[in-house]
Amino acid sequence: MDSQISIAFIGGGNMATALAAGLAGRTCPAGNLHALDPSPDVQESWRARGATASATPDATLQRCNVWIYAVKPQQLRDAVAATRPWLQPGTLVISVAAGIRADTLAGWLGTPDDPWRNLVRCMPNTPALVGAGVTGLAALPGVDSAGRKLAEELLGSVGQVVWVQDDAALDAVTALSGSGPAYVFLFLEALIAGGVSVGLTPDQARQLALGTLAGATRLAAQSDDPPSLLRERVTSKGGTTAAALQVLQQADLPAVVERALHAAAQRSRELASEFGK
Repeated sequence: MDSQISIAFIGGGNMATALAAGLAGRTCPAGNLHALDPSPDVQESWRARGATASATPDATLQRCNVWIYAVKPQQLRDAVAATRPWLQPGTLVISVAAGIRADTLAGWLGTPDDPWRNLVRCMPNTPALVGAGVTGLAALPGVDSAGRKLAEELLGSVGQVVWVQDDAALDAVTALSGSGPAYVFLFLEALIAGGVSVGLTPDQARQLALGTLAGATRLAAQSDDPPSLLRERVTSKGGTTAAALQVLQQADLPAVVERALHAAAQRSRELASEFGK
C-alpha cells in the first residue's frame, strides 16, 4: 500500500465504486480516495467507505496525483471543463469513459496545440464489479513506465489487464471484452431456456448452465491446449455433443459471432466521432 497515491474519481457510479473497492486498503488508504459526483446518495456511499466526496470540483482535486474519469461519454467534455482548472503538472489521467478517443480527451485537458500527454485510456467490463473484469489499456506516448505501471496496478485491482497499441485496438477490445459479457448472458439465457424445453426446472437449468459455463471457462484458462482441441475431446463421433454441435455449425455460429464483433467495433468508431465533436 502506498500512502503517496491519492486518486480522484470524476464520477462515482458503479465502475468507480468497483475500482475503489479493489484499491482501498491495498493500493492506497481509503482516505486517499475522493469522489466527485452530484448525487448525495453516491457521496454518502463513498464517505461510508472512508473516502471523501463532493458535488462540485474544489481544491481537493489538485491534491490528487491520479484522476480517473468514470462518467458517461456524453458527459465527459463538460466534466473535463469543470475539473480542468485543478489539473496539476504530472497528474496521471485515466479515462474509463467509452467512445472518447485519447487524442480528443488530451485536447480537452490541454489545448489543441499543447494536449495533455500523461493520459491512459482504458476499456473495462462489467465483471469488474465482482473483481473478475478484464480491461484493455492504451497509453499516449507521454506516459512513462511508472505511469503505465501505476495504471496497470489500478485497473488490475478489479481483474486482468491487457495493453494494446492505440484507440483503434481499443475499438476491438470494446467489441470483444467490453461488450462481451452481454454475449455471454445471451448464451446463458439460451442455455437455460433450452434446458427448460427438454424437461428441467428453471432453477435446475440455471444452476447447470452457470456451472457449465464457469467450469468450461476455467478449464480453458488453465489448459495449454486451444479451445478447439478441448472441444474435440468432449465430442465423440455420433454422440450427443456431436449432434448438438452439428446444429450450431449449420447455423454458422463462428461467422455470426464475427459479424457481431465487427458491428460492435464499427459502432465504437461511430460513437467516437459523435462524442468527440
